[in-house]
Amino acid sequence: MTRDTTPAVRDLYREMLMDRPPAERLAAGCRMFATARALAVAGLTSDGDGDGHSLRARLFLRIYGRDFDPEERSRIVARLDHSDGVEEAG
Repeated sequence: MTRDTTPAVRDLYREMLMDRPPAERLAAGCRMFATARALAVAGLTSDGDGDGHSLRARLFLRIYGRDFDPEERSRIVARLDHSDGVEEAG
């Protein structure tokens, strides 16, 4: 990862974040995840058919795919492809 911020500024930023109440930090993290998810869904829906996988499976692969070995990843994708979950666009 490229570091374009000096250690002093990084430390100051971390201190400012840690000064916020825990609930506010959690809410900010949730908003960031929701935004990242919405961007990923937008990208996935503009990509075409997605190799026959459900939107849920493609979203899983986009966000968490590298966190699992190929065998586990295949099991999760198969379950997501065949689940009765509602696919949301955002």
